[in-house]
Amino acid sequence: MINTIQKIDTTIANEITAFLKTLPAESQASGEHDIRWLNVLQKGLSQKPYIIICRDDETNSINGYLPLAYVKSFLFGKFLVSLPYINRAGVLATTDEIALQLIDQAVSLADKLNVKYLELRHQSKEYQHKAFTYKRDEKVRMVLELPESPEALSKDIGPKVRNLVKKGEKHNLTIRFGRHELLNDFYDVFAVNMRDLGTPVYSKKLFKNILEEFTETAELVVVNLEDKAVAVALLIHDDNIESLTQVPSASALREYNKTSANMWMYHQMLLHAMERGVKYFDFGRSSVGCGTYKFKKQWGAKPNDTIWQYYLREGDTQSMRPDNPKNKKRIETWQKLPVWLTRLFGPAIVRGIP
Repeated sequence: MINTIQKIDTTIANEITAFLKTLPAESQASGEHDIRWLNVLQKGLSQKPYIIICRDDETNSINGYLPLAYVKSFLFGKFLVSLPYINRAGVLATTDEIALQLIDQAVSLADKLNVKYLELRHQSKEYQHKAFTYKRDEKVRMVLELPESPEALSKDIGPKVRNLVKKGEKHNLTIRFGRHELLNDFYDVFAVNMRDLGTPVYSKKLFKNILEEFTETAELVVVNLEDKAVAVALLIHDDNIESLTQVPSASALREYNKTSANMWMYHQMLLHAMERGVKYFDFGRSSVGCGTYKFKKQWGAKPNDTIWQYYLREGDTQSMRPDNPKNKKRIETWQKLPVWLTRLFGPAIVRGIP
């Protein structure tokens, strides 16, 4: 039995949490399937949540789950995504037959909502469904299996990275791990970096809601050079499903590149994750061969496949991508704006980008 749910109450949240814990590793369940991400997207980005579940006809227990967010903006149109901001919250089911039924329901919902496209962000499995006319698999997640000790980490990263980390140490950088008390410093650096990249910045409210939803597993990182915050990151720890720490957002001020603050921060974050006892560190997604890919690879991170599949109803999937040549002029214009202006208008723009 397939149901589409719009209101997330405690009962359904608890059922889905229990279902996630029953799935084997090969199911591709991840911390990004956590029901709390839907609350974050609704409160932080004004994106409407939908949940599609399948229940066993005999036991009434959940055996299939697909979280979705309805993204709507005056500038770009409407989209249905599983899920924005994060990378791999696609279909979960005990059988492929159930998975295809969930996709059927998602396609019907996309038609009902009259979206431009349905985007399902699978971890690595490609589903053979007639509605899918396009896929993206050019990006990979860069994941490092953490060693057992700081000494082993130092050995693994090699002399070049070790020297850059030592360079940061010579500048007497300091690091803070915390939560709401670091939000202003985090966001100040993050907003500048997004402007420099030519990308509309997420609202501070998004990060505030991440901290509020993930009270035990989300934390902010701020690196200071004397009294100046120069590098920042958001960490999400998954101690239940994957034994993994991921960094969904990180930024550093370019004018302080000579201090190697960003490299020193990542080294400290790896040590911090090791102290928590997690097994893996997820550096995030990158296109193979690009600058961020090389940055992550130098730490020893290995590429992990991601497959995003699309039911395309209107237009194309590339129109809003930053690497689209048509957006070059827009990016260049955004980079010239004062930061205060990008903080004012950026959040309203980016929440409509899937």
